[in-house]
Amino acid sequence: MTRSPAGAAVPAVTLEDVRDAAGRLSGIAHRTPVLRSRTLDALVGAEVHLKCENFQRVGAFKFRGAYHAVSRLAPEQLARGVVAYSSGNHAQAVALAARELGSRAVIVMPEDTPREKLDATVGYGAEIVTYDRYTGDRAALGRRLAEERGLALIPPYDHPHVIAGQGTTALELIEETGPLDALLAPIGGGGLMAGAATVATALVPGICMIGVEPEAGDDTLRSLAAGHRVAVPVPRTIADGQAVDVPGELTFAINRRLLDSVVLVSDDEIRAAMKLAFERLKIVIEPSGAGALAALLARRVDLPAVPGRYPHLHRIGVIVSGGNIGLDRFAELMTGC
Repeated sequence: MTRSPAGAAVPAVTLEDVRDAAGRLSGIAHRTPVLRSRTLDALVGAEVHLKCENFQRVGAFKFRGAYHAVSRLAPEQLARGVVAYSSGNHAQAVALAARELGSRAVIVMPEDTPREKLDATVGYGAEIVTYDRYTGDRAALGRRLAEERGLALIPPYDHPHVIAGQGTTALELIEETGPLDALLAPIGGGGLMAGAATVATALVPGICMIGVEPEAGDDTLRSLAAGHRVAVPVPRTIADGQAVDVPGELTFAINRRLLDSVVLVSDDEIRAAMKLAFERLKIVIEPSGAGALAALLARRVDLPAVPGRYPHLHRIGVIVSGGNIGLDRFAELMTGC
């Protein structure tokens, strides 16, 4: 056990937990490719390794945590079903995981969820319950549905089994690349970064862990500065998957301990990263998946020149967290970029 910033005991997540999750996900989740680009290396001035979770099942890293968490439920709970709340990628992930494991899913989604994410979630067999993301309380709605229907709540990030599943992304990356000097990942609720940091700091002592948030959603940055979780207004950003108003309790307890820094990127910088990925790397990534790449391209990453610790960046891992974006929305965002 570890302690939350408020002092309450919360479950720890360890490297062994992530390795156990990797065993459960073997043959189920895709082992996604690590992409290299000489053009990108030249632009950044470092050796960049892109872990492309846009090629994961459902198009995002979220499938790892969702499947791992659902797979650990008892058979009688699987028979009753699961409930989750999500702006899109976790929704699809839980819906698919439930279908794969013979269960059923109810998903709480914002009314303004991108149509392609809503349609995909329905396509995986889920029942959708909508709410207004700016006035509603998705967590309260999810808890109420769980209680009323006897469903297991699978939160998008603040759960040890979800975090362990997300951590397999970094486990695969480091297994393929070897030691890295730094690892960048986007932060919404913090589950991906918490899992990645758990793995990376255990396998590569001294690695620099850098989280990336949209400028409008800097709740983790503010929370780290304050030493406790700080809520912000629900972010209005093109990075809808990172439109979170406060870090998770468990995720913040982990990230507060393991992160070196959090940097911010603008919507325009996210667009520029998406454009470069499309034109030069030949991959499509959604806004929430482009933040870490955007931070590199916009030169937001600045490691301190501490003696014995990376006065210059050399080998950098970047988690491209997802690629769920429709053609019309992609074209709209690229107009004038």
